[in-house]
Amino acid sequence: MNLNALGYFGIRTKNLEDWATYATRFLGMQLVDKSRGSLAFRMDDRKQRLVVHSDDGEGPSFYGWEAADAAALDQLAAHLEKSGVKFARGSRALADERRVADLIVFSDPIGNRLEVFHGPEVTTEPFKPGRSISGFRTGPLGMGHAVLTAERLDDVLPFYTEILNFKPSDYILKPFKAYFFHINARHHSLAFIDTGKNGIHHMMFEVCYLDDVGQAYDLALRKPEMIGTTLGRHVNDHVTSFYSYSPSQFLVEYGWGGRSIDPANWTPHERTEGPSLWGHDRMWLTEEGREEARSLRVSAAEAGGREPLNVMDGNYLRAADVCPWWNAQIPRAHVTNAHLPNAHLPNAHVPNAHVPARKTG
Repeated sequence: MNLNALGYFGIRTKNLEDWATYATRFLGMQLVDKSRGSLAFRMDDRKQRLVVHSDDGEGPSFYGWEAADAAALDQLAAHLEKSGVKFARGSRALADERRVADLIVFSDPIGNRLEVFHGPEVTTEPFKPGRSISGFRTGPLGMGHAVLTAERLDDVLPFYTEILNFKPSDYILKPFKAYFFHINARHHSLAFIDTGKNGIHHMMFEVCYLDDVGQAYDLALRKPEMIGTTLGRHVNDHVTSFYSYSPSQFLVEYGWGGRSIDPANWTPHERTEGPSLWGHDRMWLTEEGREEARSLRVSAAEAGGREPLNVMDGNYLRAADVCPWWNAQIPRAHVTNAHLPNAHLPNAHVPNAHVPARKTG
């Protein structure tokens, strides 16, 4: 019983018009449906990925996780029932609204509404971005990742690992505690940060060209107050990104160059270098936390920390070899990333360490 990917995401807001502008003119999504009370956006061949509806509050309203087919959905329903998790079958009207064949609905232990579905509707009509971007990296990786917050991690992590079968990727303990989980080749589709409050920290959307990220950053610089985390590159998933405050005041990470992992042969481990190789000055941290994060990045740089870029066919050109020193490294570089000069920072491999066990009774 495995989930395949993060398939869609729902938001409640007082600011529909602000979301219409932010999602299209800034993120580059395509507005495909607009009514007095809701908006729907495309990112790829799916008929919708992001749904925003009018509400008195602000924040996430549901997370849509994809199952392979009807049999997988039924298997999950039986597993939830056996595990004592209450769920409901989605109505035909709800399935039509979500543009899927069928779904079930339940909540995690801290109140996040989860919808597991199969059979998403697709269209042959070309994706038309709201601004000029190369497109979003989705497909079997899903629409991106969600990073949630928790008052007590012990209350929620075992539900995702033991009931929903999310697999640990890695974790950091400073400058804040964060745990990352995968369900496909994306380094993480879900993460939790220990903040003392239940909610959402950010959603991540990945584009196909680095220039898309830089051009969005230029747009954000016109309103610097919307930047929650500056441009930088992550240690664990290798994404180059920045974070902006959405109209609902949670963060949205806009990134490029995420790594692909082999889930069958992945070993969870602690990243002791901190969350970022460079950049990513986090405005949401305390000044003490920001300084600790800066010190970690300086230490990473002094240790020669760097990672190869993760490109895909069509978005890069190979540079002509003009450096004798680099040419001498090529035989080693082609063997594995681990053999690149100073490519990887030291880390402690601790399988499944620091993932709290599920409470019983």
